[in-house]
Amino acid sequence: MKYKEQDLLDSLKEETILEQLSALSGWDALTGMPQDSGHFRSEVDAYLAEKQFLVATQTKRRDMLAYFDDRLNELSDLGREIFPKVKKAYERFAVLPQKDYVDFNKTMSLAQNYWAQARQENQYAIFEPYLKQLIQYEKQFIPLWQKDEKTPYDVLLNQYEPGLTVEKLDQVFDTLKKGIMTLRKKIMTSDVEIDVSFLQRHITKKDQKQYALNAVQRLGYNLDKGRLDDTIHPFMEALNRDDARITTRWAENQAQMAILGIFHEAGHGLFEQNVNSKYDWVRAVLPISMSIHESQSLFNEVMIGRTRAFWRIEYPKIQKDFHGIWDDITFDQFYAAWMKTEATLIRTEADPLTYPLHIIIRYEIEKAIFNDHLDVKKIPELWREKYQEYLGLEVPDDLTGVLQDIHWAGGSFGYFPSYALGHLYAAQFYHAMSQQMDFQAIFESGDYEPIFSWRAQHIWQFGGAKDPADILKEATGEQLNPQYWLDFMNKIYTDIYQIGDN
Repeated sequence: MKYKEQDLLDSLKEETILEQLSALSGWDALTGMPQDSGHFRSEVDAYLAEKQFLVATQTKRRDMLAYFDDRLNELSDLGREIFPKVKKAYERFAVLPQKDYVDFNKTMSLAQNYWAQARQENQYAIFEPYLKQLIQYEKQFIPLWQKDEKTPYDVLLNQYEPGLTVEKLDQVFDTLKKGIMTLRKKIMTSDVEIDVSFLQRHITKKDQKQYALNAVQRLGYNLDKGRLDDTIHPFMEALNRDDARITTRWAENQAQMAILGIFHEAGHGLFEQNVNSKYDWVRAVLPISMSIHESQSLFNEVMIGRTRAFWRIEYPKIQKDFHGIWDDITFDQFYAAWMKTEATLIRTEADPLTYPLHIIIRYEIEKAIFNDHLDVKKIPELWREKYQEYLGLEVPDDLTGVLQDIHWAGGSFGYFPSYALGHLYAAQFYHAMSQQMDFQAIFESGDYEPIFSWRAQHIWQFGGAKDPADILKEATGEQLNPQYWLDFMNKIYTDIYQIGDN
């Protein structure tokens, strides 16, 4: 049978629309859905998953792929660009039993509800049976996906970061661990004492929100294409480039948490709002690499939101929006407190220096689950051991331990390393940008458009059409180099703690 390119594009548009509906349901479930409606929502999510699965794996999709495989010349530039991605997506879904895939999605929907309940009651045992089911499904799917990957966990890593392996990641994380530990030891020799008590002063949610939304709009986040909502665990949900929603959680005695959280999620939103419009109706087969996505949220949060030059200009603005609460605090006092490094139990509240250690802990636990068959019951115990080993902290309960992240409840195994890679990518992008622009002059001008435009041109416009390694190489001229992040951290913290760089 003869096919036209439009036949393929129509099929991808239907799949993309279904994906947007699923995203809308996911956003609602974590922001406004009544707790008791979870069992109904799981049926809705399962239905949408089944419909998307059928569109993605239908015989017509297979036949179209076979037809155009030998007739690429009949496709437009866009068609030829996305065709390999369509094939890859088809091969991922087509090997899965339909019933098992639908049941997996239904279980994910339920798991998120029981995760929230487990957090409320501070009992891992409530969530454990559903986590076990999700892991069993993943272990069932892995052999169906596995090609050249050496280990089961490699298969999961490859889905979030093409070409990533345990072998490569172990080397990167070993470099990070050594660099972080060395710097932390130097910081411990410092006599500098940093007072952070003012960060716990009462600042209303209204005032925090006013400053944070004004700031991220200055960085380019478009509220006409987004919105801010409350949630337990902050996230960004993009339905399309004109609807990229962000969320945060609030504490009126912890303003830094919400502000940096909003910076972070707005970075995700900036990416989604600026993907090239030509990809609008093929996004279902062009998922953006999580490491590249995280690099942009972390660029906002760390490369901008943790730098002295940015805050020297922004500090008077935050003082104004906080109506005098911090007027007795000098800029140097503020910045030192803002950047203080101290081990914490909660990943999302970690300072940028210790943050990768939180990710390495989760990475090593996931490796143990999928490569070493760690019993689900033993996850909290291993969690406690690793927090003691890497951060010197005792984990007092499940809420501040294994239940703090929603990712496993969403079936996102292999995702966590993307956060650490995102830090490294962000630092490398920042280094490349600093060779072409003067960040201090830009911040002083109050016009952040050059930062926006560079990222739009070199990163955002491609969406998921390019693999992360290609984006990084084309934008920076080299492959991933963890040293840029380590240099960035050393520069900041040797300054704050006056320890020199030797």
